[in-house]
Amino acid sequence: MGPLTPVLVLFLLSWSGPLRGQQHHLVEYMERRLAALEERLAQCQDQSSRHAAELRDFKNKMLPLLEVAEKEREALRTEADTISGRVDRLEREVDYLETQNPASPCVEVDEKVTGGPGTKGKGRRNEKYDMVTDCGYTISQVRSMKILKRFGGPAGLWTKDPLGPTEKIYVLDGTQNDTAFVFPRLRDFTLAMAARKASRIRVPFPWVGTGQLVYGGFLYYARRPPGGPGGGGELENTLQLIKFHLTNRTVVDSSVFPAEGLIPPYGLTADTYIDLAADEEGLWAVYATREDDRHLCLAKLDPQTLDTEQQWDTPCPRENAEAAFVICGTLYVVYNTRPASRARIQCSFDASGTLTPERAALPYFPRRYGAHASLRYNPRERQLYAWDDGYQIVYKLEMRKKEEEV
Repeated sequence: MGPLTPVLVLFLLSWSGPLRGQQHHLVEYMERRLAALEERLAQCQDQSSRHAAELRDFKNKMLPLLEVAEKEREALRTEADTISGRVDRLEREVDYLETQNPASPCVEVDEKVTGGPGTKGKGRRNEKYDMVTDCGYTISQVRSMKILKRFGGPAGLWTKDPLGPTEKIYVLDGTQNDTAFVFPRLRDFTLAMAARKASRIRVPFPWVGTGQLVYGGFLYYARRPPGGPGGGGELENTLQLIKFHLTNRTVVDSSVFPAEGLIPPYGLTADTYIDLAADEEGLWAVYATREDDRHLCLAKLDPQTLDTEQQWDTPCPRENAEAAFVICGTLYVVYNTRPASRARIQCSFDASGTLTPERAALPYFPRRYGAHASLRYNPRERQLYAWDDGYQIVYKLEMRKKEEEV
């Protein structure tokens, strides 16, 4: 061993005391921290036990209540199903009773007295219509309903051109407007931001009501001339028909409708004075006058010149009527209630006299949101394009021969 060994031993022996003191303090500190942790763990365990007991008590209290609620829900569901079955059965019974006891729906046009409002026009009045096509179908039932979307206000019109080569959708929102939306196809119209993809066509005169029609590349609509309905003057209660070229965007022809004292034909649609319609036979107009303020009138129009070819006084009442359309020369009037309920075709009038009241079906429309502001028949698709409180709806129709029994 060297001469420094005793000195190193003495140095280590001198430091051994303080090191043992520090180790003792460290052990005491660790014991205190462990004791605190054990105390907190015990508190957490106590709280967990208390919460678990409260949860068990809450569960035991809620289980009977949930069982009672489930029983009440099942009882309500059963009661709703029962009520729905009773309503359906009642509707079938009403249909049967109305079939057995029809309320004098339509009379033969030959039995009606000729004359009345609009005789200054060129058209013959209350003569049987000679069909220009072999169309002999009538409605059997409204087979299905499809709600496309909600666009625009509560009143408006949307349709296709039944004679057009394209699938364009035309949307005319509102009862007094001058701008129509045009969509390339139905899919574009159903998109969320459809209005951005639409082109706009502005007509020179705003239309009145929801009686517009797109037919053969033209927009036919009624405008209120100065002094028209509600305007005073010589043309009080008259309307002007406009034929507007959708491609050239020009007015091709116009004509004052040959009927005096025009009033809204539909009791539930007060803004429409002339409702234009198209079917396999061509162009028609539904209207009413003060001469007979209780019933609708029907006119056959020449789509080229807007001349009135024939006119009829129909037995279909104005009261509670909301819309109408024409199929194969037969006028179908849709009725509802105020407030709106389930609509139904309650009157049909065949201008040719082929469809008798006994053979005419009077189907209901499926349940929906409100009242029809407009109905447009597409003879190529055999569908109705409906505007229902801002919702655009398509009704598929099931047809049968007019000669067949209901």
